[in-house]
Amino acid sequence: MSKIHYLTSEGLEKLKEEHRHLVSVERPAITMAIAEARDKGDLSENAEYDAAKEAQGLLELRIAKLEDMIANARIIDKSKINTTHVQMLNKVKLKNLNNNSTVEYTLVAESEANLREGKLAAATPIGKALIGKTKGDVVEVTVPSGVLKFEIIEISL
Repeated sequence: MSKIHYLTSEGLEKLKEEHRHLVSVERPAITMAIAEARDKGDLSENAEYDAAKEAQGLLELRIAKLEDMIANARIIDKSKINTTHVQMLNKVKLKNLNNNSTVEYTLVAESEANLREGKLAAATPIGKALIGKTKGDVVEVTVPSGVLKFEIIEISL
């Protein structure tokens, strides 16, 4: 059984747009590349053909993954999100107790994560440690570089 993917409506639209692009632009381009490589003769020694077939396999894998994510997507209703405890789509302001710096993240699904935009996947070690916590809680997270300690300063939408 497939895993449910919790997304914002914007995140779902991005996935649908990527799927449309792969199916309508990338798939025909790879099909043409395979046909051109096939026309060049002996397929047993045709590296161009092998590369195009490998690219086709990777493309089909990505298309199948997107179709699964879209089919099993659940839109998160922002109106039902509260700020008493950390949950998906909350903006969380944290004070790093190791170096006294302040950071702010919005917890999102993996497919929407982008640290440059301050969007942290809830499935990351930090995201998992924050879920369910409240303002004022101190959270310790073990990451590859060591142990981080955060205090939750603010939870908002």
